[in-house]
Amino acid sequence: MNDRISMPLIPGDYAGLPPGAARCPGPSAQDIVARDENPPPPVLRESRYEFLGDADIDYRRYTSREHYEQEMTHVWAKTWQWACREEHIPQVGDYYVYEVGPHSVLVVRTESGIKAYYNSCLHRGTKLRPEEGMGSAQELRCPYHGWTWSLEGRLKSVPCAWDFPHVKPEAYSLPEVKVGLWGGFVFINLDENAPSLESYLEVLPEHFRDWDLGQRYTELHMGKVLPCNWKTGLEAFIESYHVLETHPQLLHGTGDANVQYDLYGDHVTRFYAVGGVNSPHLDKPLGEQELVNTMLIGDRSVVSDDLVVGEGETARIVMARFLRKILGEKYATDLSGVSDAEMIDTIEYHLFPNMILFPGVSLPMVYRFRPLGMEPERCLFEILFLRPVPDSGQQPDPPEMVLVGEEESYSVVPGLDPVLARVYDQDTANLRSQQLGFKASKKAGQTLGNYQEARIRHFERTVDRYLARAAAAK
Repeated sequence: MNDRISMPLIPGDYAGLPPGAARCPGPSAQDIVARDENPPPPVLRESRYEFLGDADIDYRRYTSREHYEQEMTHVWAKTWQWACREEHIPQVGDYYVYEVGPHSVLVVRTESGIKAYYNSCLHRGTKLRPEEGMGSAQELRCPYHGWTWSLEGRLKSVPCAWDFPHVKPEAYSLPEVKVGLWGGFVFINLDENAPSLESYLEVLPEHFRDWDLGQRYTELHMGKVLPCNWKTGLEAFIESYHVLETHPQLLHGTGDANVQYDLYGDHVTRFYAVGGVNSPHLDKPLGEQELVNTMLIGDRSVVSDDLVVGEGETARIVMARFLRKILGEKYATDLSGVSDAEMIDTIEYHLFPNMILFPGVSLPMVYRFRPLGMEPERCLFEILFLRPVPDSGQQPDPPEMVLVGEEESYSVVPGLDPVLARVYDQDTANLRSQQLGFKASKKAGQTLGNYQEARIRHFERTVDRYLARAAAAK
């Protein structure tokens, strides 16, 4: 674009500030939301940042099989991960198979509640359910030899039981995996000594107290196999530094260089990007009415008196008011009490290791990045859209995941807005080149920004802490 502002391109300590203290010139996210007609909730008015150092991040973390195998053992087998939504298993007998790396977990709705089991027969190890996804059964029967367990995990029958006098039913219940529930999500943890889910979530229950994701339903579910390490994929979505080059069409309507980054505990980080504003990179910013005209998602032909910026109003105020109306009508729910920020801003939380949550209304996504088998340079990226449950309380059935081919555009997903499809195409187009570039590089690692890429450094630090705990325990 030819209207990008001429900002300094040669790095240096221009202001003589301590490391990590420099910020993009111009209004901050907090300066902007302070002008909103419907102010944001208190959790969006706080900030939490600390400088975590500026050493390079070694590329071997993304390419080494040894490092990958350590993550499988000491990260993925020790952390809480969401396996499915409660709506995936609403009735007794409903189940969901969740897989990550070599691990496979069978989540089941039983008469006594939700349970999870290692997805492996105690006879000769065959998976009780061979593929990931939803299903329903009144018992858990191995497809190989027919050993059968009740939904509660108790051994019910063994064909030719006379040949197994050494198998005592009370000793052959299915081994259980720890289960936790929060926000309509079913979490599992393979570590029987894991801390409670509540403590693991750190600030999330408090921050999401008024964003009840349990009162959402899955409108869309899509996935794509990416030719990169799971961390490579995830890290592309927890910073906005890439917007200038990767998404130039978003510079009119999105704050990018003035995004707020927040770091909480070991497991939670956040960024907060304001919408309805010009990028600080623009030399010729649009006026408030022009911003409204560029922000419409989907049908660009929409004409409405509701989209006229009145005296003293901002594009943010007008777009938030408009979206409250059309989304409230579309999803049959009252959005009158939702703040401007929650309607139009990009509010994104990361829960370690692989969950990204957007509590806003117009961009209500949840992302998940998972390693595939024992391949360090492939992962599955999933996107769910969670919409408000109608005020009637009637919740639609969850859809099956639409798998997008590696060379396909996200536009093949039925119901996905083409504008968002293009953004996701841009986001994932860089990842193969980045993964290959790790190996081609003479330089040994990534050089990160102190502020805009702080969440990446925080994330990698937490990976290191899990690996260090395992080493210390030996």
